[in-house]
Amino acid sequence: MDLSQKSTANVEYMIDAIKEKLRVVNVGAIKPSHFDEEMYGELKDIYEMVNKKDRFSPSEMQAIVEELGTLRKQ
Repeated sequence: MDLSQKSTANVEYMIDAIKEKLRVVNVGAIKPSHFDEEMYGELKDIYEMVNKKDRFSPSEMQAIVEELGTLRKQ
């Protein structure tokens, strides 16, 4: 997957990967449709950070989900 290009498919891929890695229980709370390409760079940064780690503390998980919340479309 070439994540260097802004696209809806890449947003979907990154959100799904983040949810899977964090083992998000309420998957409906974070949907690819909640994000647009304007925040692509920030979303990609979160995706890359999540992929670098194997484990997350509860506070780290909460911080990541909160950050995703700030990137959601208004």
